[in-house]
Amino acid sequence: MSAYEMNFDGLVGPTHNYGGLSYGNVASQSNSQVVSSPREAAKQGLAKMKALMDMGFKQGVLAPQERPDVGALRRLGFTGSDAEVIARAAREAMPLLVASCSASSMWTANSCTVSPSADTADGRVHFTAANLNCKFHRSIEHPTTSRVLQAMFANDAHFAHHPALPAVAQFGDEGAANHTRFCKGYGDAGVEFFVYGRSAFDTRYPAPARYPARQTLEASQAVARLHGLSDAGVVYAQQNPAVIDQGVFHNDVIAVGNGEVLFYHQDAFLETDKVLAELGDKLARRGGNFQAVCVPGSAVSVQDAVRSYLFNSQLLTRADGSMLLVVPEECRNNASVWRYLEQLTASGGPIREVRVFDLKQSMQNGGGPACLRLRVALKEQELAAVNPGVVMSHALHDTLVAWVDKHYRDRLSEADLADPQLLGECRTALDELTQILKLGSVYPFQLN
Repeated sequence: MSAYEMNFDGLVGPTHNYGGLSYGNVASQSNSQVVSSPREAAKQGLAKMKALMDMGFKQGVLAPQERPDVGALRRLGFTGSDAEVIARAAREAMPLLVASCSASSMWTANSCTVSPSADTADGRVHFTAANLNCKFHRSIEHPTTSRVLQAMFANDAHFAHHPALPAVAQFGDEGAANHTRFCKGYGDAGVEFFVYGRSAFDTRYPAPARYPARQTLEASQAVARLHGLSDAGVVYAQQNPAVIDQGVFHNDVIAVGNGEVLFYHQDAFLETDKVLAELGDKLARRGGNFQAVCVPGSAVSVQDAVRSYLFNSQLLTRADGSMLLVVPEECRNNASVWRYLEQLTASGGPIREVRVFDLKQSMQNGGGPACLRLRVALKEQELAAVNPGVVMSHALHDTLVAWVDKHYRDRLSEADLADPQLLGECRTALDELTQILKLGSVYPFQLN
């Protein structure tokens, strides 16, 4: 039976702004309060989706959140009409208004963790929405994310949905940004690789000192249980606390895997040899041949990896079995990174080609190609059960570009977030989007 890896990219929302909200994310912090271009950001994302579709990869789209999140502001004591809530928040608590306008849901790698049906006890594809509990502006996403995912993957015979884990630091869960799956073929049983930054309850585990570890071991274990994964198909690894303190806020900033290949920086993990041995052994028992491609610190420093987002890339398997690495323009602009990539593709290893994309609007906010996509391995009949409205085609691409041109502002500063008209613009746009993507009612303003 045929099976595919489908990439669902997040559509950048109309309130895309640089609020510098993610402590520990160097790019996000350093571009705080720079004027953003929501229209350009959305079009850059759509251009990547179309390019990958044109290369033969299956591609879908994930809808953004309703922003500003007036409901979140009301829960924090702001009252009156929607316009009055926004005006008061702007006057009394601008950082909260900025947080309620975050368009960070464009990074769908954080939307949830996905386990394909070949790995799960009940033979369905399982989704657990990430609680993103480490950051207020992201912790408010999962109710809408869950509704959107349920509208995209609506067939109970094939898909199972779990609510987010308890919203406490001990179960901090950042979704697929800390989760990779290795397999011989996408329809075969694989090995799911969970990377955590700290243990919530066992003080023997080291932890970073400067920046928070956003994913706990306990959260990863809970997701594995919910998805019905067997011990034979799971490997847990601790991220190196020293690299978290250098701005590696998720595993996907320092490592990326696909198929039988892990591409990682030598400083990515604690007990690297043990981790690689376990991955190799467990994948071999499932018919696969694990290959680890290590980038030495002498070739690319952690700092250069974070600056360029070398590892926040998409590792894609082409029809002929060779691999393509999709990287942001920033990789080409970094001399040591580009030198390494040229050597990598010439070495005769599994990664044969590098494609460069301009994703500046996302990059400045702290997310590269890997952040923008959620990978879902689907067998033929599961693919047929996906809501067809979210499957990318040339017609849908053109419709969404026209939709962006119609509804999105060209420039957005922090002061613009206080404009009550922006809320109306967003709701009008999203109401139209749910019709384009055939999602039904998923946003708070559609449900109230």
